[in-house]
Amino acid sequence: MIDATRRFVMAGLMALAVAGCAAKAPAGPNGEPLQKLAVVTASGEHPFWVEIADEEPERQRGLMFRPPLGDDRGMLFQWPGEAPREQSFWMRNTPSSLDILYIDPKGRIVSIASHATPFSEVPIPSNGAANGVLELRAGRAAEIGAKPGDRILHPYFKP
Repeated sequence: MIDATRRFVMAGLMALAVAGCAAKAPAGPNGEPLQKLAVVTASGEHPFWVEIADEEPERQRGLMFRPPLGDDRGMLFQWPGEAPREQSFWMRNTPSSLDILYIDPKGRIVSIASHATPFSEVPIPSNGAANGVLELRAGRAAEIGAKPGDRILHPYFKP
């Protein structure tokens, strides 16, 4: 009887430990919880944890003065309530190269700027209307086979 009770208590403690670990999203540099996002390409669904830049100060700062992103990390820029339009990004004060994916309101990739030059102030246009921009570590888009027309899965986009 004591052995069965001990096993039951241990199983309960293990379940609580697993549930506690699974429920917590990783945190960004300021302690904010990151959000799940996936890029769906011909090679499958590729998960990422992203910071959200949905207010003007966050969008202006972006990844300036930051170390390189990890393989599973990114920053998603959003313009809630605004119509999609031609977007343009630059790399001012951004020390590491990035891939910049411009995204339409339905979550389709409009264009990809690969290996954007660190610290450059040259505008990088979206070449089409976009209301979302995903920044990833340089080369990551090619590694997962991302191309224009591929899908981004995130609640911000409405397929």
